[in-house]
Amino acid sequence: MHIPDGFLSVATVASTCVVSAGGIGNAVRVANSKLGEKHVPLMGVLAAFIFAAQMLNFPIAGGTSGHLIGAALAAILLGPWASVLIMSCVLIAQCLIFQDGGLLALGANIFNMGIIASFSSYYLYRSVTSFLGGNGRSKLIGGFIAAWGSVFLASIACAIELVVSGTSPLAVVLPVMAGFHALIGVGEGLITAGVLSFVAVTRPDLLQLQRI
Repeated sequence: MHIPDGFLSVATVASTCVVSAGGIGNAVRVANSKLGEKHVPLMGVLAAFIFAAQMLNFPIAGGTSGHLIGAALAAILLGPWASVLIMSCVLIAQCLIFQDGGLLALGANIFNMGIIASFSSYYLYRSVTSFLGGNGRSKLIGGFIAAWGSVFLASIACAIELVVSGTSPLAVVLPVMAGFHALIGVGEGLITAGVLSFVAVTRPDLLQLQRI
């Protein structure tokens, strides 16, 4: 889902950079006021895990690539603002070190995989678990749905950015992006639910951390 340079218009690059910069700035402000001693090491571990998972890319249509995102797991364990910080660090490192995603497209990639994926997964998880009663099983189901939804919605945002930039027509890029990532989302949902199940057994205290 990383967008390379040359695929977005100047207006799209500028607008997504402004929104992403504002999101990161607010995430830093919220984290400074709520960050606890258990949050920092967990954020580091999640960033490393997500960084490794996102390195497994495969090209799809419209100049983008498909891969797992990981924002749902971070948002469920730590909250959406912490997830924005984690995802931003991962995406910036991938862009600058491995040229995975363009420098000018960094704002769009952070917006899609950092902001949209984090907040959509967090509120999907809360809605599903609340509706199903908040027990252990509901948390696994909620984790699966949240992860799937985050991938799907982020891919739609990516497709729209390519369309408004004139890179690819809607009839081509939207079905391809949404279709591929609907399948990728199933894998991400299973991985997210599996990690949550493991955490619930081995470190249940992590599920009780204050969300940021």
